Amino acid sequence: MPQSFAGHLDLLRRYLRPQGPRVALLAVWLLTGIGLQLLAPQLLSAFIDGARQGSTQARLLALAGVFLAVAVGAQVTNALAVYASEVVGWTATNLLRSDLALHCLRLDLGFHHARTPGEMIERVDGDVTQLSTFFSQLIIRILGNLVLMAGILALLFREDWRVGLIYAVFTALTLTALRRLHDVAVPHWKAARQAGAALMGFIEERLAGTEDIRSSGATAYVLRRLAEVMREQMRRARTAWLWAGSMWASTVILLAVGNALAFGLGAWLLRAGVITLGTVYLFFHYTEMLRRPIEQITRQMQELQRASAAVGRISDLLALEPVPRDGDAPLPPGPLAVSFERVSFEYAADDPVLREVSFALAPGRVLGLLGRTGSGKTTIVRLLVRLYDPTSGLIRVGDADLRGVRLADLRRRVGIVTQDVQLFHAPVRDNLTFFDRSIPESRIREVLERLALGPWLARMAGGLETMLDPRAVSAGEAQLLAFARVFFKDPGVVILDEASSRLDPATERWIDHAVDELLRGRTAIIIAHRLRTVQRADEILILDDGRVIEHGAREALAGDPSSRLAALLRVGLEEVLVDDAAGPPPAEEAVS
Repeated sequence: MPQSFAGHLDLLRRYLRPQGPRVALLAVWLLTGIGLQLLAPQLLSAFIDGARQGSTQARLLALAGVFLAVAVGAQVTNALAVYASEVVGWTATNLLRSDLALHCLRLDLGFHHARTPGEMIERVDGDVTQLSTFFSQLIIRILGNLVLMAGILALLFREDWRVGLIYAVFTALTLTALRRLHDVAVPHWKAARQAGAALMGFIEERLAGTEDIRSSGATAYVLRRLAEVMREQMRRARTAWLWAGSMWASTVILLAVGNALAFGLGAWLLRAGVITLGTVYLFFHYTEMLRRPIEQITRQMQELQRASAAVGRISDLLALEPVPRDGDAPLPPGPLAVSFERVSFEYAADDPVLREVSFALAPGRVLGLLGRTGSGKTTIVRLLVRLYDPTSGLIRVGDADLRGVRLADLRRRVGIVTQDVQLFHAPVRDNLTFFDRSIPESRIREVLERLALGPWLARMAGGLETMLDPRAVSAGEAQLLAFARVFFKDPGVVILDEASSRLDPATERWIDHAVDELLRGRTAIIIAHRLRTVQRADEILILDDGRVIEHGAREALAGDPSSRLAALLRVGLEEVLVDDAAGPPPAEEAVS
């Protein structure tokens, strides 16, 4: 079985099986409609022959009445089939979108860094939209049309075996030609889908950087690049549509041959006295009926081309294994110990970021993590929350190997506040709780009061249900909201990635008491650039080029004139660790 067809069947089984009753009902309506379509020409043929042979008026009226009832029944069943197919299609595609989004969220950061948000939107939504008809009716309609053609050929065989044989050969040749054209066109549709995703990614990225593009005078360059990307997308789409058009043109030619066969055979058999005029009409009508399913199959094969390209891209995405893999060990309550044992890590081959880093942090202790930009501080944080796994070495949280801990438990028990806070166009409540509606309003208000955000909430017209505009929230307010999110998790380990760097001194003093409350009774790692932040730490760990160059109790290191920390305190943390653009400190101030 071709791999692409196997992928189609796998998706159908996975997303149509939960809708078994609906799919069965859809099949009933479609097959009923096919049966009524096959019956209608028989009634018309009987009516024509009856009229020529002098049948009674009552019999002819009865045949006409039955024909009208069959015609109305066919329209009703078609309407019911369309309704059922839309319900099935939307239900299946929404479930697939949900699964794709969840799968992408489980993939490592390297996957997301290699793709723009616009490209991911196109892959999660655009590709799935191409499958809406595929799920709702495409396969069933293709099968239904095949059944219809089989019924037509069987009836033609019943009328005259020669006619049946000729049309069976004609139909087989037509379907073979269409199948060959379909196989050739699928890769072109896949390339067109990829070009569309690239265009979406380009537009999204440039719109997000509009302010920088305009201020730097790069508008003309961006427009030129947009024209190039659009030209490539147009070229790919044009090629795909040309192949689709070749299928349509081939169908028109083949059906013209079919009509010629119908008239020629009908005239020959009628002149030979083998068939009646009603049978000639029957041949012509069945030929027209044969034309409709072939035309529909042609259109559906074009849909199937686009669906096949989407199925391939979706299957490629689902085939990516989530990294890191989930564990099954729970974490105990209370503050958690953290240890790194000879941990090394590299984002790219032969470019190590961490080199055999080792340290141990007892439960309830606060570690100040220092180092220049690029020394590996943020990488330690990413490894601790398992956004990546180390290249070598062992990380423990509590007494458990980090690889064996349940990811959901780890993300709940390790809280992190970074410099960049992601806010959503959503109610204030959801921005604070990350859409966890189980947190009671009283708990939310208690945390906001503790962070002195009560007056801020009072300014919101709708209270916690006010829709938040991220652009209207100051950097300080956003940072305070991020602190509130950690309070709701009640973690055993807290990581502050220089979380106060975006706050002015007045706002920083405003939340000092809240930070103290957050750290009380918890293990903490603070990435620090400021002297004020370092003073919160029980221990200091200094990184340089991915290596630990100093680790010990803060007070002991600060009191040792030969320590790196003492040298940093003498020249000022802000000058040495933040002002990287100025290069290393002068020789007499350098940390040795």
